[in-house]
Amino acid sequence: MTKIEAKKRFGQNFLKDTAILNKIIQSMPKSTRKLVEIGPGLGDLTQMLLEVKPLRAYEVDRDLCVHLREKFDKEIKKGDFKLEESDVLESLKKGSLEDEPYDLVANLPYYIATKIILEALEDKKCNSMVVMIQKEVALKFSSKPKTKEFSSLSILAQSIADVKLLFDVPSSSFEPVPKVTSSILRIVKKREFIHGTNPLFKTTQDFIGFKKYLRMSFSSPRKTWVRNISSIYNKEFAKKLLYSMEIAENVRPHELSVENHLNLYEKIFQK
Repeated sequence: MTKIEAKKRFGQNFLKDTAILNKIIQSMPKSTRKLVEIGPGLGDLTQMLLEVKPLRAYEVDRDLCVHLREKFDKEIKKGDFKLEESDVLESLKKGSLEDEPYDLVANLPYYIATKIILEALEDKKCNSMVVMIQKEVALKFSSKPKTKEFSSLSILAQSIADVKLLFDVPSSSFEPVPKVTSSILRIVKKREFIHGTNPLFKTTQDFIGFKKYLRMSFSSPRKTWVRNISSIYNKEFAKKLLYSMEIAENVRPHELSVENHLNLYEKIFQK
């Protein structure tokens, strides 16, 4: 096969460490759901995934698609491997990546990782994600309250899923070697969100409303929650809400827990 060079415009760094590949496989939820891979690259992880179950993969790079079709010719002919040559973000915006519930595994380009995760969070057919992303981004999704990394992304993800940073991946595991540390992030959605029984997120509009609330709450992270939220809601009403929950008036958004934010949103939403 012709040697494939990583392309900077796609943010490509190929994972070559077999030990890390094995750890990713072990991190995946054990389920009978469909399996989707984003960014199969040279197909090293893909090869191991196909030993577990059939797979649909999304790859935007035409040269890599040629390589993958050659490498997995037998699996494609058997119907075990389906390769979609497309921009996965555009596919997510149009709908789900599968027609049935699925688990997602991905080595995401740093420049587009957050957008893909946010789209997949809203895809109710996506039950879980095991993704390799820049550690800085992984912390934004997995951090706990009162830490500097705790943000609207942490709350958004943790309000509908169990989120955990599993382990770091050293830059030496890749070819070419990136300048940052990567991490494996696991996101497993809560059943009530997937099945639409969560009283706050029964519809897509409810979730959109919560995202709007979070944008306002964290519009100026160093300012108090009351000051931020009063740009769209009555300031005195916001103070009374905190008082009723026995929370200090000068609390900042990152000091409030996920449950606090959900409760505040519910009370504001019901106003």
